[in-house]
Formats: sequence, structure tokens, C-alpha cells
Amino acid sequence: MTRLRHRLQSLIRRDGPLSLSAYMTLCLHDQEDGYYASRPGLGRDFITAPEISQVFGELIGLWLAHEWQEMGRPSPFALVEAGPGRATLMQDILRAGASVPGFTEASQLFLIEASPPLRRIQADRLETARPHFIDDIASLPVHMPVLFVANEWLDCLPANQFFRSGQHWHERLIGLDAAGTLRFGLSEQPVPGDFAHLEKHECLEVQPGLETLTARLAACFSETPGRALFIDYGPDHGPADDSLRAYQNGRQIDPLQAPGLSDLTVDVDFSRLTRLAHGHGLSVAGPCPQGQFLQKLGIEKRLERLIQASPQHAETIFSAVQKLVDPEVMGTRFKAICLSSAGLPDATAF
Repeated sequence: MTRLRHRLQSLIRRDGPLSLSAYMTLCLHDQEDGYYASRPGLGRDFITAPEISQVFGELIGLWLAHEWQEMGRPSPFALVEAGPGRATLMQDILRAGASVPGFTEASQLFLIEASPPLRRIQADRLETARPHFIDDIASLPVHMPVLFVANEWLDCLPANQFFRSGQHWHERLIGLDAAGTLRFGLSEQPVPGDFAHLEKHECLEVQPGLETLTARLAACFSETPGRALFIDYGPDHGPADDSLRAYQNGRQIDPLQAPGLSDLTVDVDFSRLTRLAHGHGLSVAGPCPQGQFLQKLGIEKRLERLIQASPQHAETIFSAVQKLVDPEVMGTRFKAICLSSAGLPDATAF
């Protein structure tokens, strides 16, 4: 039995069943036993687009440099990444951005990272960029313009789930069975509210953090011009059904099987993110499929140049890039969306 599992059992016995968002928060972000705090599994439990091909990060870097030019080439400006992982994306961004005169010289790098082990990796790999670490989006700098990027970060925001039972909806909770094993169940009392618009759904999944995110971005961008690019997976036509998943050593497992030892993730509801952003006065570009976004950024030309430079690795290079744009792999499941302060030119490539 892991220490976190024991703590969860004690907490439930004392206070009653946990909401899914509370469970996810403890499993992922607990400072002592949470997944990101102690056992980040990037490359082992999961792999992200920047780890698949350098082309992904290079195109994002050139996009950021172009948006910096569209914003009037401010100097200094805050280049912010949330959830930088092993710093692969930011390394590629900075390398590609250096081809645009003045971009890297004007940038001040800020990283939002909760994991101490990953912070150490990022500090080492991005040493020449002298990164500043901040704890959350509430700490974004407001004394300079902001360019913000996050890849596969929104899916880690904890979610709550609600299931239909007859004519009523009940919240999904985590409790204990007679043997003390973690088990899913539903709240005894139905959840108040009007769910008529969800008559075709059996499950509703809501990430409370999306509201916090858009509110804080709006507060920041009311003080200084800014753009925020998010790339993640999820539907753009409405809320996801039950999308909670757990991964350990590259294999999908029961979300209750290994608390603190596995990555937990849910699909992002891009339609809700769009509504929340508009409600806070932000401009929204997208969402659009990742494959379409990368194609507009010139991924085919970049692929050709890479193959010409390393023809002996042509098959490997092509296969990696293909994963990013193929509708059957990442091309349509992943979406790109850009949230901006009012008054900026329209975001490019959407």
C-alpha cells in the first residue's frame, strides 16, 4: 500500500467520500506524494508532441515570434510556458525563435511548474535563458506584454463528474467498500440545477480550473497585452462524457489502482473554454485541429528541409511528423486555441 493510498483511505473514513476533482488534485499535485511532485513520468507513462518531433516546437517558436512582431516587438516581454515537462518544447521554441532578430533578446522566460524534479531538469536545460519559476497563473507578470504557451496542460486540470440516474443527476464520488478499497459511487442527493440541455448525455464532466484560468488570464491581459496558446485533446462541440483515464508505464490502468503513481487525465471541453473566455472579454481564435494548425504553420516545408539535411533518417523523421498531423493519430483529436486580450490583431494560422 502506498502512503498516498493510506492517506486517502484515512481522509475518506474521517470526512466522507471525495469529489473526483479533490482526488485528482491529491493524486497529481500533493507536494509529498503526488504524481508530478515525486514521480514525473514524461517519456515513460506518456509522451507529448515535442518529444515525438522537434518540428512541433520549432513551428510553435516561429508562431510565437510572429505574434511578437504583430504585437509591435515589445521589449521586454514575458515568454511563459505552463507545464514545461523536460523543457523539450521550450528548447525548440528558443532555438527557432532565435532566427527572428530581437525575439530571444527581448524575452524573459517564466515557467509554471509544480514538480520539483522537473524544475531541476528545466533549470539545467534552459540555464542560458535564466528562467523564472512561478507557482501558478495568478503570478503572471503584468508589467510587460505576455506570450503564453501550454501543450497538454489543460487535460491535467482536475475535473468533477456527474451521472444521470433516472430523471436526476448525481455527482461521482470516491469512497471505500467494505474491505477499505477505493471505489467509485454516486452522491445520495441529486445535484440541483437545470440539465435539460444534456438530455442526450449520461455523464457530464466539468473542469472548474477552466473558469479560474480564463478569469486570471483576463485579469492579466487587462493590465498588459497578451496571447495564450493552448494545445490539448478533447471535443470542440460540447462536454466530454466519462473521459477520465490513468496511465502507468505506457499502459492505461484503472484510475483508482495507483494513486500518486500514475498520470490522470481528462478530455478538455473546448466549447466551454471558448464560452468562458468570451465571458471574460477575451478574444478567441479556434479551436482548430492540431494537424490543420501545423499545416498552416508550414509543417510540410519544414519536413522537407529536415529530410534534405538528414536523408539517412528520412523514414524516422517522416513517421514522427506524420503522427502530429494524421487524423487517425493526433491530427484531429488534438486542438489548438488562442486566447488574447482585446485590441490585438487576429492570431495567425487559425
